[in-house]
Amino acid sequence: MDFAPSPRAAELAALVGAFVTDRIEPIQEQYHRDVAERSAGDAWQESPILGQLRAAAREQGLWNLFLPASHDRPYAEQFGTHGGAGLSNTDYAPLAEIMGRATFLAPYVFNSHAPDTGNMEVLLKYGTPAQKEEWLEPLLDGRIRSAFAMTEPGVASSDATNMAATAVVDGDEVVINGTKWFSTGVGHPDCRVLVFMGLRTPPGESPETDRHRRHTMVLVPLDTPGVKVERLLSTMNVYDEPVGHGEVSFTDVRVPASNILLGEGRAFEIAQGRLGPGRIHHCMRLIGQAEIALELMIRRGLSRTAFGKPLIKLGGNPERVAEARIAIDQARLLVLNAAWKLDEGGPLHAISEVSQIKVAVPNMAQQVIDMAMQIHGGAGLSQDFPLAAMWTNARALRLADGPDEVHRGVVARLEIGRIAAEQR
Repeated sequence: MDFAPSPRAAELAALVGAFVTDRIEPIQEQYHRDVAERSAGDAWQESPILGQLRAAAREQGLWNLFLPASHDRPYAEQFGTHGGAGLSNTDYAPLAEIMGRATFLAPYVFNSHAPDTGNMEVLLKYGTPAQKEEWLEPLLDGRIRSAFAMTEPGVASSDATNMAATAVVDGDEVVINGTKWFSTGVGHPDCRVLVFMGLRTPPGESPETDRHRRHTMVLVPLDTPGVKVERLLSTMNVYDEPVGHGEVSFTDVRVPASNILLGEGRAFEIAQGRLGPGRIHHCMRLIGQAEIALELMIRRGLSRTAFGKPLIKLGGNPERVAEARIAIDQARLLVLNAAWKLDEGGPLHAISEVSQIKVAVPNMAQQVIDMAMQIHGGAGLSQDFPLAAMWTNARALRLADGPDEVHRGVVARLEIGRIAAEQR
């Protein structure tokens, strides 16, 4: 394993770091205060400052940097004027960490934020030429937003095979019924399309014995008759404006069968290809947030005095700083290992490693951020610091990326299976 960045990745890391430091961090505090103080309706309108920053980032070539490398076509031929860098997962990981230092803002400014990154990768890898022209092009260009509709309120979504929503082919159309929720991105005023996952036949009538061949992924324009955003959901009382997470109902929604991605019954195949790189992005952004939390913790501790000593030297705070540093560095190496495995052999080569980081990194980040909040006192719970929002993000990802228990189960099953196979 060699985690040293390529020359191109090192160059981009320096450029992204400078942009975050010089352009984003100076306005970050005021941006979040402005959003918090807006009225309920205005909060969902994108701040003009985001458009200005996005234009500046694109002008500097810092746009769609997550786009993966491909070995079958020249890079410029793949993405044209839509930016990107053609980096491996291992090379992109440090860029994602830098973006994470500015929480929501930096990934969004660089057009490298979820769920659009995952949806763009799906379209890039599995979309037809017509699907790419209609949806991938404007997403790459930053003209529209998208959402991912998978989780459902009426079933235990930790097991995706429990899904009840349907996407049934009827002649040259697909008929879609059901309810999804926590569909991230659906609150944005520019959201135009959802990537919907549903059963290809009504529950109990599937002709397939393999439960992972019963589901289909379909592109559903948000303005299709029968699609309704029932409500926008908060996460720990935070609405994540202007992106948001929505509960969406689908009632006899009809879209062309040409909107199916890859083919009927192939949704799980797509999902596995989508989730690997996306988890690298999430985890490295969380590591960036943990780094910021540790810095804020130390700065606060050095600047405040209690009982005749700087806060940072009271009680067990020095040990907490050391434990945080160790935990962050451990997590980073674990993610880089998973990224390297993905680069070497694809998602099937890194099943355990990706599951490991899904557990380890959000838990680490949550603990480090919590320590920083504690040393800030009441201010750590307020909008004056990014800590509360960062803690909420880390906590939410322990569910959004699948429950910890599921990922631990995957790791355990693979470990037990490996030893059992050796003993046969």
